[in-house]
Amino acid sequence: MTRTIAFIQARVSSSRLPGKVLEPLQGVPMIIYMAQRAMRARRLDEVIVITSTDDSDNELAIAVRSAGLKIFRGELNDVLRRYADAANKYDADEIVRLTGDCPLIDPTVIDQTIETRRAAQADYASNTDPPTFPDGMDVECFTRAALDKAQKHARHPAEREHVTVWMRSAEARLKKVNHAAPIDMSNLRLTVDYPDDLELVRSLLKSLPATGDFDLYDILRVLSTHPELLHANPHARNEGLTRSLRDCSDQKPDIPS
Repeated sequence: MTRTIAFIQARVSSSRLPGKVLEPLQGVPMIIYMAQRAMRARRLDEVIVITSTDDSDNELAIAVRSAGLKIFRGELNDVLRRYADAANKYDADEIVRLTGDCPLIDPTVIDQTIETRRAAQADYASNTDPPTFPDGMDVECFTRAALDKAQKHARHPAEREHVTVWMRSAEARLKKVNHAAPIDMSNLRLTVDYPDDLELVRSLLKSLPATGDFDLYDILRVLSTHPELLHANPHARNEGLTRSLRDCSDQKPDIPS
């Protein structure tokens, strides 16, 4: 039986908004709010926060454990190894990658992306290639075999930091599939990287059920009645990944498999 685990990667030392994962949403740290939403996905067996062993993430680890959630701590900069080590520890067959800056993640979108991969018998699936869902609804799903191959072959710093870059490369030769939204909503930004992103999320939550029982389309309905929010946080999508790919040299480090 396939064991499907969502790993939510998070750290306190984010460059654009340090400590964002501990910022309060509806009375709990953002990372807890997000994890509780992800746990509503029916296709997941477990949801685990994965962070680093660096002292800067001690407060995050305490917050996650205090909420009764599981946490795994590994490499700070080699996030791909962190995933591989966590998959080994928790015996994951199928991995869902989520990032801790997506507190409004829709559990249904998680399930649909998992189902898309399974139906296609693909090694890797996402809803971002090309993106049609809002930024902040990003989901990736891949097999344990695909993760193990990436851990063995990925060498570029961006491939180690952003986990799935190698899987999506031509070099990997993996079977990939994309889960597309019914309409293109990729211009919407629901992720949290900057203070204005956080304020937008808080503004949206004022008009959504406090129980957390809402989906992407409930969010769209709020935006349709409050169109001023559409222009509250004008930032480019995937700025961190773009910067990493630009700044990394062509030389590939010698990273042990």
